[in-house]
Amino acid sequence: MLKEERQRRILDELAASGRVLATELQAALEVSPHTIRRDLDELAQAGALIRVHGGALVRSRTATTYEGRRGQAAGAKRELARAAATLLVPGQVVILDGGTSALALVDAIPPEHTGTFVTHSPPVAAALARLPGIETVVIGGRLEPRALVAVGAETVAAYQRVMADVCFLGVWSLHAERGITQSYPEEAELRRVLLERAERVVGLAHGDKLGTVAPFVVGPADALTHLATDRDVPAQRLAPFRELGVQILR
Repeated sequence: MLKEERQRRILDELAASGRVLATELQAALEVSPHTIRRDLDELAQAGALIRVHGGALVRSRTATTYEGRRGQAAGAKRELARAAATLLVPGQVVILDGGTSALALVDAIPPEHTGTFVTHSPPVAAALARLPGIETVVIGGRLEPRALVAVGAETVAAYQRVMADVCFLGVWSLHAERGITQSYPEEAELRRVLLERAERVVGLAHGDKLGTVAPFVVGPADALTHLATDRDVPAQRLAPFRELGVQILR
């Protein structure tokens, strides 16, 4: 079997199951352990997967720029935003993370809704300002230009003084075993704090983010009480999160 065909089969199996084990690939492809390790290393260097001990996982396909993410899965974001908005109760204190899914959630808030929203995202704060019944508290810090959110020690310290009813958390990547992961280290640090600042934590993640991993860990998958996602996500992809006790909103 040619190397190109072998590596394509590896990627096909990874797409189907969300992970591959080197020992299983060795048996299925009838090649040596050295050949499989070399294939996985080459695919990792090409950005096609993430190498882990004994195998590989799906690399996040999330765009690395804010503008790039605005164009990804727009319809799915509207769906998950409508699902997440069903948890809103008038008068709540809500933490609303940054990101394009958070912006979609603002569009899903009923115009008569009342409550206090705390955010460190200038675009989210500007969108919330259009809702007359919402009091918006803006957390400051150093602007992360790739995400258009405030980050750093000042931002972390401000959130540590907030106790909210619910936090809507932007999710870069979510894997049942590897947890919530993120590509920007300072945003990952901030999101670790957000996990602890509300009674309920709702992850906002369309289907393409599920079963993928990124370099920086935010927390375990079951740190989420709820996962808001789009309706087209196959049930088998959601099953591992249900088993962890995460409630699915679709």
